[in-house]
Amino acid sequence: MRTVHLNSSDLDQARGMLAEHFYPNVIDGLSPGALPAVDFEITRAGLFTIGDLRFGTDVRLRFGELGAYHVDLPSGGDLLWRQGRREPILATPRSAAVFSPDGDTTLDRWDAATRVLAIKIERPVLEAELERMLDAPVTTPLRLSPELDVSRGAGATWLRLAHLIAADAAQPEGLTGHPVLGRRLRESLVAGLLLAVPHNYRDRLERRRTTLATPRAVQRAIEVIRADPARPFTVADLAAAAGVSARSLQDSFQRHLSTSPMAYLRDVRLAWVHDELRRADPGRTTVTEVAYSCGFLHLGRFAGLYRSRYGVPPSATLRD
Repeated sequence: MRTVHLNSSDLDQARGMLAEHFYPNVIDGLSPGALPAVDFEITRAGLFTIGDLRFGTDVRLRFGELGAYHVDLPSGGDLLWRQGRREPILATPRSAAVFSPDGDTTLDRWDAATRVLAIKIERPVLEAELERMLDAPVTTPLRLSPELDVSRGAGATWLRLAHLIAADAAQPEGLTGHPVLGRRLRESLVAGLLLAVPHNYRDRLERRRTTLATPRAVQRAIEVIRADPARPFTVADLAAAAGVSARSLQDSFQRHLSTSPMAYLRDVRLAWVHDELRRADPGRTTVTEVAYSCGFLHLGRFAGLYRSRYGVPPSATLRD
């Protein structure tokens, strides 16, 4: 591993360091006469590059296609960005920006007070880790959601791990550089992203995890759900199919999957809707029709759940 530092008032020096360690770029100052206070600490850690970055003045950054997966975790301020044909998205300390390898990328406004923890993961690295976790080849492109909720759950855990590794990697004798433990830490950051951010392989990852780690009653309930997700199941229905009491089934789901039977059913339905919307003809199909056919009866609540999981409203998936 190698860590480099930059403290400068020269945006050209910042541009050169970002080009060397991340991507070719153009930096535009947005506050005429304001003196930059660039503060960079960047570490190449084998599987990824991680940087703690601040400009000290308002700037705009323009890139071409990144060619890698990338996450920006802002603190102390917000970050307005866009990629490809997407509408601009605001990254905040509670919602990280997740970039894909494809599509021209612009950070429209990086405020003077904003620090960003930037993590670049090369495409072959993330896709190889996904294949390892699936124990199967990745045959279609991996598509990550453009937003990651880092205020709770797996996203918050991943954020803490990223900060820990960033701080430790900059220490000459930190554990991140250890030949055995360090590699495990770095692999955990890569694998953790695949478990924290929504993407088109999440359901396959979940099915594999449940197959390997759950008791027969939970597996049976999962099989029943997946056989007919639109059916208006109750917990009692699923418990009867699994041959256990409703309380026992709820406890087993919570213990082994960290969720409830009904939340699991909802997630299966969301994935089904997502796939159906991606395949549907927007001229012949409506979001309402697809949602109803997949078991969602309360459309307002469905739309909120869908956007939370996939980062866009269901109408956007149908339109695109």
